Amino acid sequence: MEILPLVCVFLLTRCGTTSADGTGPVVIKMVVNEGNDAILPCSLDTRSIKQELFDWKKDGDKEVFMYDKGSHYNKDRTGQDEQFKGRVFHFPEHLESGNASIVIRHTKVTDSGNYTCDFPFHLPNRRSHIVLVVDPILKDRSDENIPGATPKPNVAILDETKDRALLQCEVHGASPKPHVQWQNRAGNIVPAEEPQVSERGGSYDIVLNTTVTKTDHYRCVSTQDEINHQTHAEIFVHFNGAAPKPSITTLGETKDGVQLQCEVHGASPKPRVQWQDRDGNIVPAEEPQVSERRGSYDIVLQTTVTKTDYYRCVSTQDEINHQTHAETYVPVHGRRKPPTRRHRFRSQTQQERSRRQHVDSLKSRRRDRDSNVHWSQKEDDAPASPSSTTENKTTTCDL
Repeated sequence: MEILPLVCVFLLTRCGTTSADGTGPVVIKMVVNEGNDAILPCSLDTRSIKQELFDWKKDGDKEVFMYDKGSHYNKDRTGQDEQFKGRVFHFPEHLESGNASIVIRHTKVTDSGNYTCDFPFHLPNRRSHIVLVVDPILKDRSDENIPGATPKPNVAILDETKDRALLQCEVHGASPKPHVQWQNRAGNIVPAEEPQVSERGGSYDIVLNTTVTKTDHYRCVSTQDEINHQTHAEIFVHFNGAAPKPSITTLGETKDGVQLQCEVHGASPKPRVQWQDRDGNIVPAEEPQVSERRGSYDIVLQTTVTKTDYYRCVSTQDEINHQTHAETYVPVHGRRKPPTRRHRFRSQTQQERSRRQHVDSLKSRRRDRDSNVHWSQKEDDAPASPSSTTENKTTTCDL
């Protein structure tokens, strides 16, 4: 069977072909990172297969995708394995050229295996073989019910003064033993004390303390490389003074527009927070949600916008002459992104140049017109030519 070669250059997918004895069927090996899409290639020469039947299976018995003269699992056919429901699709626009390839969306580690594409009613029988390997990535697998995967850490402020804070992170019941560390908002590792580790029956409890001196968001990260599991918990630490840069979140789109949320944490004195559009106009917002702890203020301000634009949340503390902001771009109802400042400036410059050229053209035509009028007046005031004078003085004599 002819295998579509172009599919093997699919982004983030690595392909190779092998044959056990050099004469047997060609086996294509594909490697894709977990979470990416994988295209499995299969074709029946170059003729139309719209009226054919082809069947994709995994490991010999799991039904992945079946197409039969227009009927398939995503349309009106039953029998597909639960693992692949809603994630496997064919290419209907390429059936005419014999393409029976499929795409598996959002691959999982459990998608790894041996796949076959079979044309059972075609003589001679046509079949392709693909070995798919899904490489796992490091991510939070708390919802996968993996034994020993650590739950989200517990973080707390044990002690706090005006210029430092002692933070504690606790990880319980982890197996295998996790690697635990503190990080700041930028992802940089924060120096910490020696971890306190206890073990019971192969399950580990770890306590990690650190002392910080800067206003920031801090996170405790627990990593178990053996099972590709990583989870974290975050805490905000503020030392009274200027408010840090606001945090903007797009909450979602409603029938009224796109809802935005701005958060300002640990500001002292209490800041004034408002939403603005790109031109600096104030955008109406809901009543701010304000909480206070020991003279430090947290403020949440929500707004709903209806136009595509850049929007900024501005935090102002007049008492200490401090102002900071965060900006986000919001597309509404599929409208085009507005031009950048550079493109805007360029567009304004072109408009100004065109306007000036138009004004110069009008001035030039006006000068030409005034010049014509000036020469016309000179001709009217000039003395009559000799010939005309002679004509005027000619006398008729009667003989």
